[in-house]
Amino acid sequence: MPTIRVDKLPNFYTRVYDFVQSIPRGYVVTYGQIAVLLGSPRAARAVGYALRGLPSDSDVPWWRVINARGETSIQRRSVVAADLQCALLEHEEVNFKKGRVDLKIFQWWPE
Repeated sequence: MPTIRVDKLPNFYTRVYDFVQSIPRGYVVTYGQIAVLLGSPRAARAVGYALRGLPSDSDVPWWRVINARGETSIQRRSVVAADLQCALLEHEEVNFKKGRVDLKIFQWWPE
């Protein structure tokens, strides 16, 4: 049986970035959904920390990740960032009604 080198395994943040890269245009996922799908159901906050730490020139589509209520979660920290997230989602034809995305319509589940 081959030996698995722990230092070669991707860390949690890398796994978050890889997952977020796979979200199709026009869809969203939640922080908690990512945590569950990555096998760490109690790590929704860590998903947020991972995305918050992205460099500004990153190509990871962070705006496709929202909270379980269908809202952006960055509104408390930065109105500009929250507005940018909403604008990027609306550009992808993800609609907000009363500040929320309808997860029944726009939530993506990988197959």
